[in-house]
Amino acid sequence: MQLGKSANTMTKKTISQPKKRRDPLPEQFASLEEAAEFWDTHDSGDYDEYFVSVDCKVELKKRSLQIDGVLYEKLQSLARKKRIPPDTLVNRWIREKLRSAA
Repeated sequence: MQLGKSANTMTKKTISQPKKRRDPLPEQFASLEEAAEFWDTHDSGDYDEYFVSVDCKVELKKRSLQIDGVLYEKLQSLARKKRIPPDTLVNRWIREKLRSAA
């Protein structure tokens, strides 16, 4: 690139990347554990031809709850380990508890 020339005037090169080899997607899994093992070691983005569009509506409203500071630190730590937001983890726990209490 010459000095004084804008980066916008440079021509773009398209770099074609070789297709990644991937394992075939099993027709079905024998168990949830088998499915979890497969997806723990594979990227769902490599199987995008299997994606289907869905139309769904989720209505979430913010609610506030007071949580002890020590509990919140433990919650954040566990959520980080699971790689999910703390509010998602709390919602899962509440949903599970309400199902078992019903």
